Amino acid sequence: MVYDIDAIIPTQNAALARSTTAAVAMGMEAMNAATTSVPARRKAYAADPAAGVQASDLAGLSREERRRRRRATQKYRTAHATRERIRVEAFNVAFSELRKLLPTLPPDKKLSKIEILKLAICYIAYLNHVLET
Repeated sequence: MVYDIDAIIPTQNAALARSTTAAVAMGMEAMNAATTSVPARRKAYAADPAAGVQASDLAGLSREERRRRRRATQKYRTAHATRERIRVEAFNVAFSELRKLLPTLPPDKKLSKIEILKLAICYIAYLNHVLET
């Protein structure tokens, strides 16, 4: 789908251009904050008795086998599902924030994620053009 930006309420407001790029950056920060570092997660599951994996059980196994057994525990799966839900929620919040800044006709039109991205690219290009002229 191609958007004609001139048909979407043209504006010459430089503050709007800055707020659009700020919302994109804010969404990325939310996504980054929702994830934890890999070493921190490894420490939490390395030989954790509550996870159902003992250090002595893992001693003679290959790295791949240790990883596979650790990931098979209920605690690991639950934590992984929680991290994934947080990541997806942050992703959706970022899209909704970006969507609020994009003008469309009608204003309450439901857009897919790819349509939001394409419209944002087109709108940012339009605002840059307005600032340059």
